[in-house]
Amino acid sequence: MNKIRKSLLAASVLVGTCVAPMAALQSLGQELTDAEGNKVEANAAVTKKSGGGFYDIVFGSGIVGMILWFALFADGALAIYFSIDSAILIKPDKLMPKKLLDGVQAAMGEGDVVKAMEVCQQNPAAMSNIVMAAFQHIEEGFEAIQEAVTAASDLEQEKIQQRLNWISVCGNLGPSLGLLGTVQGMILTFQALASGGAGDASALASSIGQALWTTAGGLIVSIPSITIFYSLRNKANRLILKMTAMTMEILNGLRNVSVEPGAEGEAAGLPA
Repeated sequence: MNKIRKSLLAASVLVGTCVAPMAALQSLGQELTDAEGNKVEANAAVTKKSGGGFYDIVFGSGIVGMILWFALFADGALAIYFSIDSAILIKPDKLMPKKLLDGVQAAMGEGDVVKAMEVCQQNPAAMSNIVMAAFQHIEEGFEAIQEAVTAASDLEQEKIQQRLNWISVCGNLGPSLGLLGTVQGMILTFQALASGGAGDASALASSIGQALWTTAGGLIVSIPSITIFYSLRNKANRLILKMTAMTMEILNGLRNVSVEPGAEGEAAGLPA
């Protein structure tokens, strides 16, 4: 269900980014003319009626502008959602629960690998996956265990990174949507100038202001998203390194132990 929900949320951003450019291409040559062939008259009338508030900026910017603003709102909502989701995930209690650590350390202290594996299965987490990967190569020697721990750590890091990448996507989409809104607004402005609308300076200034507001909206979404992305990524990297080090410390007792093939499920040969 979580994957489906995230896919739907991501699809809303993609739909917004795809619909906005197509709507712009279809509307630039249609909504800017009236029955007499004059351009941007309707847009100028809307601009004159607007009071300059944020509501007027969003709903007074025409169909294309509204689509762009709704795409920005969706982008910001997704950035908040993925930031909260990742912040909940990237915690020591989630990645390496204390119950898991205590159970594995107690089992290894008794030399009972089977019990340690059962503890990992009962407490699924990133660290339990790393420890289980090490136990699966216990018969191949300590070097194989080290390689398994490194590979499992890289895999867990990649899993976390894939979830964090959605925050980066939202952060990168914000300025792009804002720039698209600015370009669309400037096109309207210059078409108004070309049609002889230079006499109404207030209407032109308001139109330019509405265009620049989309850029500001994109930056408002982008700056926090990028900051949160790098902050959570660095935190995740630190936790992965800590889990790797703790796993090797737990398994350090196996360095000089050789387990005979066929002894799976037994604790023979392990330090008491």
